[in-house]
Amino acid sequence: MLRLVCLVLLLLLQSRSAPAAEEYSLEITNNGPITTGAQATIYASLGVKNKSVTSNFYQFSWIYAPLILIEKSEQQFNSMINVTGEFPGTFPISVWVTHRNCWLCRPLARNETKLQLTEFITGNLTIAQIEDRFITRGSSSSMGTMTRISFCLHDPSHYFKSASFVYNWNFGDGVSQITKEPYVYYNCSPMGNRTVHLKVVAEWEQVGSIAHERETVQKTGDFTTALELLDAVRGINVVGSRETHVMENLSLSLHINGTPPLALCWLIKSECIPLESDKCHLVVINGSCYNLSQTFSAAGQYCLSVRVESGVSMLQTYHEIKVWPTGIHPALFVLLCITLVSAMLGLVLYTTFRSNTQQKDLVEVADFDFSPLSDKNLSYHSESRCSQICCRSCCLWSSQEAARESHELLHSFYKPVKTYTM
Repeated sequence: MLRLVCLVLLLLLQSRSAPAAEEYSLEITNNGPITTGAQATIYASLGVKNKSVTSNFYQFSWIYAPLILIEKSEQQFNSMINVTGEFPGTFPISVWVTHRNCWLCRPLARNETKLQLTEFITGNLTIAQIEDRFITRGSSSSMGTMTRISFCLHDPSHYFKSASFVYNWNFGDGVSQITKEPYVYYNCSPMGNRTVHLKVVAEWEQVGSIAHERETVQKTGDFTTALELLDAVRGINVVGSRETHVMENLSLSLHINGTPPLALCWLIKSECIPLESDKCHLVVINGSCYNLSQTFSAAGQYCLSVRVESGVSMLQTYHEIKVWPTGIHPALFVLLCITLVSAMLGLVLYTTFRSNTQQKDLVEVADFDFSPLSDKNLSYHSESRCSQICCRSCCLWSSQEAARESHELLHSFYKPVKTYTM
């Protein structure tokens, strides 16, 4: 009867609450669904739009019947209650805010939520594909890779803290498995869609409410999830040059080994970074090839980071790029250096060879003639007579010229030698 009177008063107050509702807002949330016997938490938060009307005295009023209140706490702008229930169903919970110690005042704000109670275990199944160093989550997996299927128990009040669990897995291809752990590893092979079934059994002992004897309590839960087997991303090949110049257009081609559609994310920075966020150029491609172009305004070392996702797997690669300033091409610069070094080496070899040749020319060769003396004397007297009679002045000039030439040849290598005439 008292609850009925409160409900009537609430309806009367709601009809008078329109003017104040514009200055306040009230949010309400719950952590359901929960199993019967467990506790649920409902949280309400008051927001004030006009700070000038802020008051330190607010009161939160709750309606949660037929649920049972376990605990209630209240602060300046928020309130929280813990409730439980013994019967399954969906129950509405409402709350409104007034100034403290003013029941007949119109509500400043109001809101409501619905809490779901079930007699079964609550939770959900998750699928994670494990390939190399990457772990991807979702309802899809790739062929020939190890997949981890896990069960996550939803128990915010630790209702099952003393229970023991048994998990019965059915992978939809005739294979089943029973474990005591809330996860299982499954190797997906043929492509296609399938449904994974899981039955969870929880069992524990508690004190009975009538005879106060220990009794065994058991709860179960059935869960299913769809598993789609696709082809994973196997490789990313970046085709293009690793060198370019400032203000030149660099074209690169990305060849991806994977089943489209593919989500491609790429970014060029001064260092290679993992693309874990969405701060990149994100495109969706329906093929296996993507072309991109980039123009650099400054010289330096750059890195192209590429990440590709196919819904079942993710792969990332890097491509280093060297940007040269505008001017001589590096290959031409190397060629000029080689030419210069070769010319210097040739000059050194030529100088060394010429010096050796000049030293060999300074060696005097003595000509000894061992022919009969009569012939030589005859020839010598004949030539001597001719030079004395006919060309005495000519022979004299020839001997002076020969002495001068000999002196010039020996001047740079030997010290001058004094000559004495007897």
